[in-house]
Amino acid sequence: MTNSTTECIDKLNGILKGELSAVETYRQALEKVKDPIIKEDLKECHMCHSSRVDTLVEKVKEFGGNPVANSGAWGSFAKLMAGGATVFGDKASIAVLEEGEDKGIADYMKLLADSNINVKEIASELMPKQEGTHAKMRDLKHSMN
Repeated sequence: MTNSTTECIDKLNGILKGELSAVETYRQALEKVKDPIIKEDLKECHMCHSSRVDTLVEKVKEFGGNPVANSGAWGSFAKLMAGGATVFGDKASIAVLEEGEDKGIADYMKLLADSNINVKEIASELMPKQEGTHAKMRDLKHSMN
């Protein structure tokens, strides 16, 4: 395996950790949120992040790597934040989810600027989906003000 391939796998696994964290955080929020309209938006975002997890797992395997199985330290922090937010209600949960989406945008932007063409290609494929879940949470957060 070349150094370039190893770097590609590492970067894809890095974004995979973020996506795994998002899936878990949305799952937690879905357990707590009561409003059926909000819940529907959360389900859509959860499914979109789950789809990205599947794509990234497939891509890592295509490059000969082993996909990470959990979200690591960022996931633990996100779970803690989501757990605390659910105590304070739907609005706080949505705010935490939108912050996570902000981080996702930043992570994908970094990959779009990467020198590895494979990393750029995959990021450009997934970025519109990230922008979509971000917009959904941003709009939902603003509608709750």
